[in-house]
Amino acid sequence: MTKFWPILLVSFSLLIAAKPDPIAAQQSLAALADEGQRLASLLRVGRGVISNNQDLINDPTIGDKGLSSAAFMKAVEANYIELHGTAPLEGGLSPEQIRLTEAQLASMSEVMDEHQDLINSEGMAFKGFIPAIFARLVNERFVSKLGDDAKVKVTAPLHLVRNRKARPDEWENAVLTDKFNSADWPKGDAFYEEISVDGSMTFRMLIPEYYGESCLSCHGGPKGEVDVTGFPKEGGAAGDLAGAISITLKK
Repeated sequence: MTKFWPILLVSFSLLIAAKPDPIAAQQSLAALADEGQRLASLLRVGRGVISNNQDLINDPTIGDKGLSSAAFMKAVEANYIELHGTAPLEGGLSPEQIRLTEAQLASMSEVMDEHQDLINSEGMAFKGFIPAIFARLVNERFVSKLGDDAKVKVTAPLHLVRNRKARPDEWENAVLTDKFNSADWPKGDAFYEEISVDGSMTFRMLIPEYYGESCLSCHGGPKGEVDVTGFPKEGGAAGDLAGAISITLKK
């Protein structure tokens, strides 16, 4: 009987090794959530630089606005450091975090480069280069660089979506409707989980966004009045749910 013990011990060890580790799984999920928050934060910082310079961009009396891609990226880095204490590519990032952050920064820089003629158009007031458009263009460029590995998208509840490309998919719509619109949902909290997409485990995260005072010139009242972009205002108020940043990361 003794001669079978090594075999039994090996078999038992294999069973232990194969058993899923719930703590490790939660740590992995937390790491992905952290990366999702980083991507969302960097997008928000870039969008904020556009917002802070909106009057300058739309000034018809000035040609060169001094908002080159280099100047823009310098402002992004300064604002990110002020918010987080480190530059976007600092802070002991993993190789994957560096890859995603570099792709997002490159996307921002390229979008700014490609819109210099528009930004610097003299004699032209409103140019349509607003934070929402900037974010969409950056997200599309980001996806073009990374394919299915990582996606960033700004979406909103169906009744608030202005661009069909931003319409929520089934998963996003369910989170917006069942969680973020619930009176019990802690305001500002993200929702994330791992789900199977086409047979592959995929991390999905939705981070709610709310109207600020600067949003209300287009999205506030009076409801139905046409705003500067040509869309009817939604009648929103500061603090109302405005949309969400959607993050998808393939494992």
